[in-house]
Amino acid sequence: MSTRDRRERERAEREQLIIDVAQDLAEAEGWDAVTTRRLAERVEYSQPVLYSHFTSKDAIVRAVALRGFGMLADELHAARTSYPKTMDSLRAVADAYLRFAKARPALYEAMFVRDVAIAFGTDDAPPEPRAAFGEIVAALEPVAIPSALETYAEVFWSALHGTASLARRKRLRPEYHLARMDLMMTKLFR
Repeated sequence: MSTRDRRERERAEREQLIIDVAQDLAEAEGWDAVTTRRLAERVEYSQPVLYSHFTSKDAIVRAVALRGFGMLADELHAARTSYPKTMDSLRAVADAYLRFAKARPALYEAMFVRDVAIAFGTDDAPPEPRAAFGEIVAALEPVAIPSALETYAEVFWSALHGTASLARRKRLRPEYHLARMDLMMTKLFR
């Protein structure tokens, strides 16, 4: 291995460590607790080393969010392909989305709530959010009107996001979760 290859590998490992620690700290204490000073202490590098990887805290949050979209896409894909029946597959995608949001609230916040300058719905959107949206589109393809497929996907994603956000803040009655999901599936897609 050349010196250059080793340095590039070490740089990528440092960058991954910074992302991991930022996400862990955010999940434990919230995004306000994530500062470059605290990250530098936790990863045992100086703040200038952090800034050599990321220009700001926002850039770190953006990196966390992009990784989160990749994780979400993987989970939605696994859910979608685990059921052969159309509505079962769609329900599995909805359940996977809501489980993801509940299990990783700070990651979900980085992806959808914080202003992290990630393009959506454009040709220059990064591949990770496009992949997550693509899984929703694929789940809806058998039940949506083809000419309005992406609009169906936006409505479905909006409904899931609203449900996840309201449930996180305890604005929805938990005992009605299944009834809400059933209503969404039957009214939107049958």
